[in-house]
Amino acid sequence: MEKITNDASYNEVMAKIDSLMAKGSQNVSKEELEKIHALALSAQAFEQEKYIIDAPTTLTGMIEMRMFELKLKQKDLAEKLNVSNAKLSLIMNGKQRPDIAFLKAVHIQLQVDANFILEHA
Repeated sequence: MEKITNDASYNEVMAKIDSLMAKGSQNVSKEELEKIHALALSAQAFEQEKYIIDAPTTLTGMIEMRMFELKLKQKDLAEKLNVSNAKLSLIMNGKQRPDIAFLKAVHIQLQVDANFILEHA
C-alpha cells in the first residue's frame, strides 16, 4: 500500500482508481481488483488523517451522529428507542429534558458511552 502524503498524490491515486474502474466490473482482472483495493485503502487512510471530524460535544449531537452512522430516520430512531416521535422531537429540539429510560435506551440501542451521557445529559 503506497502512502499518500499530499493532495497531488491523492489526486493521482484517485485518477488510477477511476481509470481502473472505468473498465467495468466484467473487464477488470483479479490483479486489477487487488490494485483498486490497495489504492482505495491508501486513499481512505489519507482522508482519515486529513479530514478529522470533531466528536460531538452535546447529547443531541451524539444522537444525530449515531442516526447518520446507522442510517436512521427520526421515526426509526424513535421506534428503536421505544419513544414516540413527538417525544424524540421535543428532546432533540431542547424542549424536553431526557428521562432515565430515554438515556438508558440511547446507551443500549445507540451504544453511546455512559460517561458521555452522564457528562452531557
